[in-house]
Amino acid sequence: MGPPWPAGAPDGWSGAVKDDSGTVFDMGVSRRPECRPKCRPKCRPKCRPECRLTARRRRLAVRQAVAVAALAALSAAVSGTRVAGQNAPPPAPPASSPASSTDTPPPPAPGPRSGTPGDASGATSGTSGPPWTIVDPPQSTLVYGSDGSLIGEIGRQLRTSVPIASLPAYVPQAFIAIEDHRFYQHNGVDVVGVLGAIKDRVIGRRARGASTITQQLVGNMHPDAIDRRDMSLDRKLREQDAAREMERHYTKAQILEAYLNQIPFGHGWFGIDAAARHYFGKSAGELTLAEAATLAALPRSAPYYDPIRHADRARRRRDLVLRVMADQGLITPEAAAAARRTPLVTLPAAVTNPAAYFVDAVRIAATREGIPVEAGGYRIYSTLDPMLQAAADSALADVAASVESHPGYGHPTLASHARGAADYLQGLVVALDPSTGDVRALVGGRNYGDSPFDRALFAVRQPGSAFKPIVYAAAIADSIPANAMVSDTALAIPLGDGSIYRPADADGQFLGPMTVRDALARSRNSVAVQLAMEVGIDTVIDLAHQLGITTPIAPFPSSAIGASGVRPIELVTAYSAFATLGTVSQPQFMSRIEDRGGHTVWTAHPVAPVAVLDSNVAFIVRDMMRDVIDRGTATIVRRSLPAQIPAAGKTGTTNDNTDVWFIGCTPDLVAGVWLGFDQPQTITPGAAGGSLAAPIWAKVAAAADRGHEFADWVPPATLEFADLDRLTGAPADSATPPDRRYTEYFLPGALPPALRFDPRSVFERGPVVF
Repeated sequence: MGPPWPAGAPDGWSGAVKDDSGTVFDMGVSRRPECRPKCRPKCRPKCRPECRLTARRRRLAVRQAVAVAALAALSAAVSGTRVAGQNAPPPAPPASSPASSTDTPPPPAPGPRSGTPGDASGATSGTSGPPWTIVDPPQSTLVYGSDGSLIGEIGRQLRTSVPIASLPAYVPQAFIAIEDHRFYQHNGVDVVGVLGAIKDRVIGRRARGASTITQQLVGNMHPDAIDRRDMSLDRKLREQDAAREMERHYTKAQILEAYLNQIPFGHGWFGIDAAARHYFGKSAGELTLAEAATLAALPRSAPYYDPIRHADRARRRRDLVLRVMADQGLITPEAAAAARRTPLVTLPAAVTNPAAYFVDAVRIAATREGIPVEAGGYRIYSTLDPMLQAAADSALADVAASVESHPGYGHPTLASHARGAADYLQGLVVALDPSTGDVRALVGGRNYGDSPFDRALFAVRQPGSAFKPIVYAAAIADSIPANAMVSDTALAIPLGDGSIYRPADADGQFLGPMTVRDALARSRNSVAVQLAMEVGIDTVIDLAHQLGITTPIAPFPSSAIGASGVRPIELVTAYSAFATLGTVSQPQFMSRIEDRGGHTVWTAHPVAPVAVLDSNVAFIVRDMMRDVIDRGTATIVRRSLPAQIPAAGKTGTTNDNTDVWFIGCTPDLVAGVWLGFDQPQTITPGAAGGSLAAPIWAKVAAAADRGHEFADWVPPATLEFADLDRLTGAPADSATPPDRRYTEYFLPGALPPALRFDPRSVFERGPVVF
């Protein structure tokens, strides 16, 4: 690739034009108005760096160029230069428009004289061969969503090779016009171009590029043998020899196809198809004339003409490519003018790589299964739901941006943070199918480019009150009924180090006696600590581990209210036990993997869910978590989630408002949301899981369940139940207000005697009237 400044037209192009920057392009040489030939001998300071060569260095450069040209001409004469026009496409009249171009691609030519037959690239995969050999370049491993759409790529080089016949005629023509317009006339070395470069040296101009497409392909395809950074005469001669040898063994169509599939386009994207998909969101076969000209600008210098970062430079270079194509008769002037008027629009990274954190997780999972997906060429069919993923991304982005826009917000924001830093508010979303463990959405942070660290899989954060359902499950399993009265009161618990632990709530209040059910809905810390101490903190820890939490949980009372860190995906997986009435399935990211030939090399084998919790206990705790949404700390959920969708969950907020959570489930989804900073600090005063995380969860759940019809959750037949007064936990009677009457559930045999139905009581109340 050339130096990072505007380049001229292809070698030998006559005439002069001026681009938007004022650079004059004359005979393919660019020079600024102040760089006149007369100033070069004096090497005035205002001249460009290439003007300030010493006389000795200029003479050496000229001698080297002359030697190269002479040897090239001699070699061509000895070996037999390809007859001009051989293997070139027949002349075609200019197209009336890019969409209806009558130009035709080069016709099929005889196959290679040696090498691998059959493959259009003429290469053997995994074999480099001599430097003139066209080899099969590394391919991407493609990752597909559950709907069959492409969601990402894995590989050292992101590339998907495509046949040249699948491209519009103007795509290869754009590259030929600006890079090597005598491509169909030379034998791999453009002697005319080399002589033009010598002329530039002699008269003191910056030498035009004389490398042909074939020479570029040789250097890009065999960098170990032909290092194009080496400017020595020896490298030039070896490159020319290899280029001529390549032309003897392969057709022009094969060389051009290999070139378009080989060259880098920036950002780790290689080949025309990857560039088209990532810059414009379409396949190479769908490129417009303007887009093809934009990509044709990049071989000169992909970083300098990057259409994402330097749109003005890319547009000027694109317009030059279009003018050159028109001057060479490849397109009509009208088509070129129309393409120049087309706005340059590229896709943001979030659109071209919509599930970067998930694709990373897939790569890790596939590698653990022994599939070398980073080598490329595989197709991975994943569990991701692209629609749900988009909803999760959007919901997290909207709420986090809203927090950052509050007056007085004092932290760095996504829009104004230091380049490369990730010190702004972060977040994550994980959504699973509770019955299978299939991961349907995964957001590991707000910007993968700033921080590829996946917080959903690898961060360890305090869950706060989001841990409480595990405590309540242990208590229910220990025969503490949901209607039991517990006092929300101040506690002073002596610890082993002599200190006193005093749990409290953010409001600084103690609300007195309340039912266990009401305590969970209102997230009272004192009650959760009392329950954990009654059943034993070791019992709570054992249950947490059975549910799939692998991080250490300290045997202290504060662990009952989420003081011990957990991995988010493990906590979300633990909640699936409440959704499924007691079973847990490990997270799954893939359904199958195919190799390049379409053969299945790995398939997900169904694993029976592990029963970790009594179904009756799971139902009761889930029913208690419904109250969290219906009348507790997460009533905001119902603003986004339709009332007909059953939902249960729990908020979580840690000390000083540093971590906010909401984890919950619907009949076919369990999901979790977290927001906070990588280095724990207060988000904002008053930040809470119910106000920040719960709205995100609601939008995700609504997107997942849109259009579905759900029946209400049905209790196991073994459960006992009774109508109670919500305030007192006592049996409801005719005087109980309707808003306080509710159905409470009890483990088999645990229904209090006072609530049991006694047939004799019917007669004790008076005569029975029929």
